[in-house]
Amino acid sequence: MQTRFSDPGDHAGLYDALPDDVAGIAAVVRNLLIHYRAGGIEFTGERLAEIDNRWVSAILATDQKRNGTALAVPREPFDRVVGCCRDYTLLFVSILRHKGIPARSRVGFGNYFAEGFDHDHVVAEYWNGERWVMIDAEMDPADPRFTFDVADMPAGPFRSAAEIWRGYRDGVLDGDLFGADPNPDAPLKLHGGWFIRTYVHYQLAHLNGDELLLWDNWGAMSDTLEGADLDLTDRIADLMLASDNGDETATKEVNDLYRSDPGLTFAGRAFVTSPASDGKFVWKDLA
Repeated sequence: MQTRFSDPGDHAGLYDALPDDVAGIAAVVRNLLIHYRAGGIEFTGERLAEIDNRWVSAILATDQKRNGTALAVPREPFDRVVGCCRDYTLLFVSILRHKGIPARSRVGFGNYFAEGFDHDHVVAEYWNGERWVMIDAEMDPADPRFTFDVADMPAGPFRSAAEIWRGYRDGVLDGDLFGADPNPDAPLKLHGGWFIRTYVHYQLAHLNGDELLLWDNWGAMSDTLEGADLDLTDRIADLMLASDNGDETATKEVNDLYRSDPGLTFAGRAFVTSPASDGKFVWKDLA
């Protein structure tokens, strides 16, 4: 079932001509999107602002306005829609859902982008009839940099935000080794405990169908741990980890918590700290 974020809207018909196999769908997604930092092209202005396409329908509308052809027709890198890992995953999940394949996004950190630092990342999982298969649809399986199968990822290369938070709180993991940027001299330190905690909130929201941008902020999220309800984050993380291990009671409890706690529930208003905003962060009501 589509969410309001993954719903292709008026562009749903574009999916009908796409391949039915997962590998083929992932290849189409890579044909449509380019990462705003890792794509090898520097985007500015209105092109960079494409990273704020919150809805799949908006991503597809941007592509069709620029290219106007079937989604599998090759695009030049510069003509692709600018996005990030969240967008690759959401578009991939959207296509699978359209084809009747259960799929969801997973928010956490990957250790396969830089030595000694785990970058924030979003990957997908789909149900193959027997188990949930984790896939990084952004990455080409033929890329020789990877020593594992990005289309059927083993445990380890990607770890959920809940797992990292639990390790951080237990003193097993150094929080400064997880985030978007390891630079300690940046105006806003984009790593550490507060960053991991924020991603626990994103993980919870995504699992409940609110597949928000990675710079949408709401409720109890904060850029500091000072004054934050760490016990609540511990509880959320523990429940999500138990849910990942098949505990249906934990799944229901954490989902009910998300929907009932005003500090956790996304109610349609976000403080947007987009990399495209040039530091002019604003509150935004999302239609």
